[in-house]
Amino acid sequence: MFINRQHLSVILGGILFLAVAMGISRFAFTPILPFMRVDENLSFTQGGWLASSNYIGYFIGALWAGFIYKSKKNFLLLNVVMNVNSILLMGLVDSYIIWIVLRFIAGLTSGFIFVLTLSIVMDYLAAHLLTRWSGYLFSGIGIGIALSGLLVPFFEASFRWQGSWFGLGLLSVLFLATTLFLWRHLQVLNHVKAPKSEDSNIWRGFMPWLIIAYGLEGLGYIITGTFLVDIIYNIEALSAYAGYSWVLAGLAAIPSAPIWMKLMSRYSTISMLALAYAMQIIGILLPVLSQSVWSVLLSAISFGFTFVGLVTMSTAYARQLYPKQSAYVVSILTTFYAIGQIIGPVIAGRLETYFLTYKAPLLFAGGTVTLALIILLAGYFYSRKKPIHVGHEMTQP
Repeated sequence: MFINRQHLSVILGGILFLAVAMGISRFAFTPILPFMRVDENLSFTQGGWLASSNYIGYFIGALWAGFIYKSKKNFLLLNVVMNVNSILLMGLVDSYIIWIVLRFIAGLTSGFIFVLTLSIVMDYLAAHLLTRWSGYLFSGIGIGIALSGLLVPFFEASFRWQGSWFGLGLLSVLFLATTLFLWRHLQVLNHVKAPKSEDSNIWRGFMPWLIIAYGLEGLGYIITGTFLVDIIYNIEALSAYAGYSWVLAGLAAIPSAPIWMKLMSRYSTISMLALAYAMQIIGILLPVLSQSVWSVLLSAISFGFTFVGLVTMSTAYARQLYPKQSAYVVSILTTFYAIGQIIGPVIAGRLETYFLTYKAPLLFAGGTVTLALIILLAGYFYSRKKPIHVGHEMTQP
């Protein structure tokens, strides 16, 4: 099936929504946090609570989104509007308590946007026999991260950290308006809830192992994702490279989804997931082993390239196993991921406060992702012995 202008419009709209909800609303906090901490005298722990507030909202939104079967498009658009407003207000309000609330709203709406955008666009692509294009959708995360890394230093130099939030909020308004135009003809049908049966039970076979590993990945990766720029900024010899590190993370994330999807189609899913986990572990531990410019920049590249790859491969594989429950399986995966993200920044803040070194949270993050890899492989070998029926076909990872 050839791709036409309508297909491209649907994909591009999805890319822009993920750029807003994930790349900007969620992850612009990473390059802005060092400036907020300096100007507002926030502690590492207070920064962690701001991050966790966002992830608590994300947890609720991702879980709730799995139960949205009607008016998906309108509900999605409402959440994007709320999300964009939360970004703008971060630059206009000067209250830590209100920041906590705004980061919660940003997380809540991001959870809805991520799950519903994936559900709508992936269902559309599947209906038009274009699933091979689904990897490009995730490039929106990297585009948003790269843009925030590039623009935050520019906005901050002229308008302090508040200007960074407001400037990125205006960019998000532009992305929203563009997608409204691109999706003006997109019709999204209501879904009928799949009846319960053995074939629809996701809590057996390989899926529970994948879900647990993915949740631990959320816990481990988010420590780097939240504090990477702040860690580099506070190493005196490397502070000048803090902003560049986040740009590199975003640039590495942009092509990662199509690359990992291509590899997943050529090699086994489990081997590619294991490779991505192993690369991420090395990237997390690099700043612990060496505080050189190359080590921290390679850490940023590894972070961007692997975390988007793991999101892409995990959600795509789950959707392959349960095609009639796309929103539900993505919602469950994202919910467990979000639980890890809630816990991660708080633990990181406590570890840094107790040990007075950023190496402690990074070691914890590396250990957590290592455990995720072990569980993934253990689940693979166990479920190989007990193949399951899904969609009337024998399926193994």
